[in-house]
Amino acid sequence: MKYTQLGRTGLKVSRLVLGTMNFGPQTTEPESHAIMDSALDAGINFFDTANVYGWGENKGRTEEIIGTWFAQGGGRREKTVLATKVYGSMSREGETWPNYDRLSALNIRRAVDASLKRLQTDYIDLYQFHHVDRRTPFEEIWQAVEVLVQQGKILYAGSSNFPGYKIAQANEVAARTGRLGLVSEQCLYNLAERRAEMEVIPAAQEYGLGVIPWSPLHGGLLGGVIKKEAVDGRRASGRSADALANSAVRAQVQAYEDLLDKHGLEPGEVGLAWLLTRPGVTGPIVGPRTPEQLASALRAVELELGEDLLAGLDGIFPGPGPSPEAFAW
Repeated sequence: MKYTQLGRTGLKVSRLVLGTMNFGPQTTEPESHAIMDSALDAGINFFDTANVYGWGENKGRTEEIIGTWFAQGGGRREKTVLATKVYGSMSREGETWPNYDRLSALNIRRAVDASLKRLQTDYIDLYQFHHVDRRTPFEEIWQAVEVLVQQGKILYAGSSNFPGYKIAQANEVAARTGRLGLVSEQCLYNLAERRAEMEVIPAAQEYGLGVIPWSPLHGGLLGGVIKKEAVDGRRASGRSADALANSAVRAQVQAYEDLLDKHGLEPGEVGLAWLLTRPGVTGPIVGPRTPEQLASALRAVELELGEDLLAGLDGIFPGPGPSPEAFAW
C-alpha cells in the first residue's frame, strides 16, 4: 500500500479509503468484519463511514458494526484512521423533533457523542460535515468543533459535498479565529463526472484540503458494465442503469471499455488508478463486497497509466476545463 498526507496535515493515510456504506444494508456483520480485517491486512488504514449509514430505521447500524470490530482488539482501532460524518437527521421515521440534524452546535455535540458510543471509541480522527448547512454560520460550527478538539473527541474536521465557495468561506472564517479549518473534502468525482474540477478541487488545493472522491466508478458505470452484460447477462442497476439508458453515455462507456480492452486492462482498476493521478486527490473511497473486489482495488494502486492512455481517457471523458475559462473567455 502507498500512503500520503491528508491535505496540509501531518496525518498519513492510505491511497485507498475503505467505504462502509454497505455494511448492514447489504453486507452482514461477519462479512463486514472480514472485509475490514482484509483491508487492514492489505495496509488500508483510512476507513470512512457516516452516522446515517444503515438508513431508515437502521440509521447508525454501520457505525455499530465498526464498533464491534474495534471491540475485538488486536490494535484495530489504533491502526485505523477513522472518518465519520454529521448532518443528516437521526430522528426515527415519523418524528419531527428539532435539533437532530444539520450543523448547529447542539446537534454536533449530540451527534459526536452518539457516534462515539456506536463506534466504541473515545475519539474520531476526521469528523466530516456531510452537507452544507445554509442556516448555521461557520462561526458557530467552528466554535463547536473547537470544544470537541479540546475535549479530545475529534482531531480534524472535513467537508463533504461542499461547493468551492463554501470551502473558501469555511476556511476564511476558521483562519480569522485562529483555527485549522477544513482539512479534506469528500466529493463526487470520477472519469464520467468531472464537474468538481471546475471549482471544488481548485478550492481544495488552494486551502490545502485533501480530496476524497466518492463513487469513483460512478455506481459501477466504469467497472466494465457493458462487458458484464455481454458475458454473463448481469444487468446494470442504480446509477449506472440510469446512465446507460442515454445512448450517448452508452457510446462513451463502450469506447472506454474498448480502449482498455486494447491495453489488456480492467475498467474498474483503471477508473481508480486514473483518480490517483489527479492533482489534489488523497484517495478514492472503495466499497468492496467481496475479497475479489478488494484485490482489484489494491491492484489499482500499483497500476501505472501511460500518457497515451491518459490522453485516450481524456478524449472519451473530457473534463470541463479550468474555471473561469470553462464558462468564460
